[in-house]
Amino acid sequence: MIWYGLLVAAVAGERVAELVVARRNERWSTARGATVAGQGHYPAMVALHTGLLIACPAEVWLADRPFVPALAWPMLAVLAASQTLRWWCIHTLGPRWNTRVIVVPGLPLVTGGPYRWRWLRHPNYVAVVAEGVALPLIHTAWVTATAFTVLNAALLTVRIRCENRALTAATTSTTPAPA
Repeated sequence: MIWYGLLVAAVAGERVAELVVARRNERWSTARGATVAGQGHYPAMVALHTGLLIACPAEVWLADRPFVPALAWPMLAVLAASQTLRWWCIHTLGPRWNTRVIVVPGLPLVTGGPYRWRWLRHPNYVAVVAEGVALPLIHTAWVTATAFTVLNAALLTVRIRCENRALTAATTSTTPAPA
């Protein structure tokens, strides 16, 4: 159980690193006339993701969930892949990546890296979904995996609509973004 707590703590540390990057990128975007959209759903997103990090070890401890290697090792691989995809997205978007919906008017959509596939418009959310399933299931916290998946699906429905509207508005803007 200690190793699982350390794994969840490592994921939490990764989230803190994301917030540092997001804050820096927010300053970059704001300096270029960015607009922020969807602030109403952001607190729910923070609460859900924080809840995931608390619920994973809590369920394992309180419900005495077993470690099942046949489930754990594949889920650990999925978790590693989700982190790789997430940081590929962050690297590809550069200063345009953020945990909030912040877009700079006039900038074209990013079409490189994982964004080159037109059928996968939001690869970062694939990483979020995969992580939300894999992290709890590494130690058979199936209630947490199920609850997060259902709540995250509802939240992503709102988030993706908001982001698509903001991206459409920003990319159709006739005012070019300052360099």
